[in-house]
Amino acid sequence: MRDVLSGLEERLESPTSKGLAHAVSVAIRDGVLAPGDRLPPIRQVAQELMLSPTTVSAAWQLLARSGAIRSDGRRGTTVAPANRGGERYSTALSRETGNRLDLSTGVPDPALLPDLADLLDRLDGPIAPSSYLDDPVLPELRDILLADWPAPVDDLLVVDGAMDALDLITRTLLRAGDRVVVESPGFPVLLDLLEDRGVVVQPVRLDHSGPDLDDVAARLGRRPAAIIVQPRGQNPTGVSLTPTRARRLANLLAPTSCLVIEDDSAGDIASSPALSLGAWIPDQVLHIRSFSKSYGPDLRLAALTGPAPLLAPIRHARALGQGWSSRLLQRALAALLTDPQSTAKVRSARAEYARRRGLVTTRLAEHGISVPGTDGLNIWVPVRDESAAVLRLASEGIAVAPGGPFVVDSRDGEPHIRVTTGLITSGHREVADAIADAASSSAWSAQHR
Repeated sequence: MRDVLSGLEERLESPTSKGLAHAVSVAIRDGVLAPGDRLPPIRQVAQELMLSPTTVSAAWQLLARSGAIRSDGRRGTTVAPANRGGERYSTALSRETGNRLDLSTGVPDPALLPDLADLLDRLDGPIAPSSYLDDPVLPELRDILLADWPAPVDDLLVVDGAMDALDLITRTLLRAGDRVVVESPGFPVLLDLLEDRGVVVQPVRLDHSGPDLDDVAARLGRRPAAIIVQPRGQNPTGVSLTPTRARRLANLLAPTSCLVIEDDSAGDIASSPALSLGAWIPDQVLHIRSFSKSYGPDLRLAALTGPAPLLAPIRHARALGQGWSSRLLQRALAALLTDPQSTAKVRSARAEYARRRGLVTTRLAEHGISVPGTDGLNIWVPVRDESAAVLRLASEGIAVAPGGPFVVDSRDGEPHIRVTTGLITSGHREVADAIADAASSSAWSAQHR
């Protein structure tokens, strides 16, 4: 600790929080502090460098916000790893090329998306904005979205997809060491993002109606800063939050200061109706709706709503960076949401995804395999051995995602694979039979077929 304090003192140019944060950053760059090293306690730093504890605490907050340090439980505050995050998502997508049927991606079927090129040809009026100072949200798009929102809200932001919204929220409203309740299984990119932010992830189980209320109640005893839920077509399970469960969850959260972050990434391709806990606890809820799966991944657009005190720092952070999402793409989305041909295409896609999912799950049930959920692009299949199941299907030219990256602790619970049934255009019975066969595979049998 003495060497660390001496190194910081040598690099401290001004006795301010920013000056100390800069000194720590330079010490990391110079190798005085390495990833995983523990920083001295705040009071010790304050005493040795003749600073106030408030100044040191503010410096630590600046460093945590930038991702340079993180709270590490009993180890205290440590220097963050140089290369953080991404491990779960890259593992989930790691697969051999050349499969005849890739069901590992979780992406929509391009054939079921509206024709964006045809719609752009029919757009009237000026394409480009007249000024950098134009409203970041296209007024006509704002009106369309607010008219179809699942809970009354005052205003919204348009951002570059659901993950952009989650990145902004976690960057501005959460701090290293905060506890955040998440569904497990959940989306690997979100878990990577939370780990990158240095928060303490608290998993809760899902049942057929949404997050298990007993699990949530137990987690609330630790005073989490936020809970993140996917209200419909949950990835990877396809579970949708029922209105009754949503109301009971809202009642459970109402007496707390816990922020509710709703990630409606399924959007308009979900068969379940849109809902939000904002109908009961509007001051605690940030609601995200993505349009990527329904209207096109390359649109990269999502809408974010919430109470003004929560939206204000997010709006400010975005103004300091990208500023706004392309108004050309916003115009395209506004047109897609009001064009009869496009909306009909999305309704058709919604029905087709449900049909494909139903064909596979019904056949799996005949094999005695039950999967949770009823909605979305994916199914969550229990297997005897995760690696063996993935290998067995790959040997038949079918790629699926291993379940490990989707859960907070892969050592807990039964092994699974995630299968994107939304991409199965034909041969549903045969694919389901192959999945059922793989589900019972062991490591030895998968290697000796």
